[in-house]
Amino acid sequence: MLMNGEWQAAWDPYQKTNENGDFIRQASSFRHWVTKDGSAGRTGRAGFKAEPNRYHLYVALICPWASRALMVRKLKKLESVISISIVDPRITEQGWSFAGKGLTGLKGASEDHLHHKQFIHQLYTHADPKVSGRATVPVLWDKFTDTIVNNESADIIEMLNSAFDQWGDASVNLRPLHWLADINQLNPWLYEHINNAVYQAGFAQSQTAYKEAVSRLFAGIETLEQRLSDGRDYLLGNELSEVDVRLFVTLVRFDAAYVGAFKCNLKQLQDYPLLSDYLQRIYELQGVSETVNIEHIKQGYYSVKALNPSGIVPIGPKLAFLPANKVTL
Repeated sequence: MLMNGEWQAAWDPYQKTNENGDFIRQASSFRHWVTKDGSAGRTGRAGFKAEPNRYHLYVALICPWASRALMVRKLKKLESVISISIVDPRITEQGWSFAGKGLTGLKGASEDHLHHKQFIHQLYTHADPKVSGRATVPVLWDKFTDTIVNNESADIIEMLNSAFDQWGDASVNLRPLHWLADINQLNPWLYEHINNAVYQAGFAQSQTAYKEAVSRLFAGIETLEQRLSDGRDYLLGNELSEVDVRLFVTLVRFDAAYVGAFKCNLKQLQDYPLLSDYLQRIYELQGVSETVNIEHIKQGYYSVKALNPSGIVPIGPKLAFLPANKVTL
């Protein structure tokens, strides 16, 4: 991580733990908001007005948090409005790195199109020379003021959903007013039982912490399978919403990475027929499959030496929802 703008030692997946050995995720450090008129959002300062070709997303195709933003960008048809750069999925001793500049990157990775940096952490110190914290993705960058707007995926997907409607697809609303209370109630439950639970299992520092995380995870999966048993297409009914985006990015990685690399192996997702159909349904929505790269996902998670010292990446599994892995960004 960065301490006062200086990179500290080799990258380590273990951010913070408590006495029980639980994995504790670090809070995001940049929390400004892009708004339609440039006024301040719930946090941060004003001055970030929604405009075409002003903002840039730094993402990793391995990362579910970054892929949330990439998925909403696709659903809202903002590809020509917000540009992107994609890091290599294999995490180096200095964290996320870019392809290009003589570096060998996995197909689908790119160079840093704005600053031609080698590592994501160099963008953080470009924005704030004294920054402390982990250099994570996604990063929403303002080309005009040359700084980071926000590195919290939950904030970014909310911005993309509404701030750029003048240039994107305003007919797509992932946070409709009539579901907002349900969304705000379900989001933290999904985080606790699904999105972060897989990480708490994978990076647990004790058997007790691991068992608690896996038990909570599979209880959550069972609850979701039951929720879909009334025939609904999506979590809140028959229309896609933000909660589906948040769930999809975890489910699409489950059998390919979390079952093996994170030891979430009580069952596979394919053992849940309703969730499997749900995953397929969302994957087939226009543009969604283009945000999924299983090779990046496997190469990324299995490159974490703390989890997989040999670096061997499994050939399987066969994934029913994925007849061919195509990425067009």
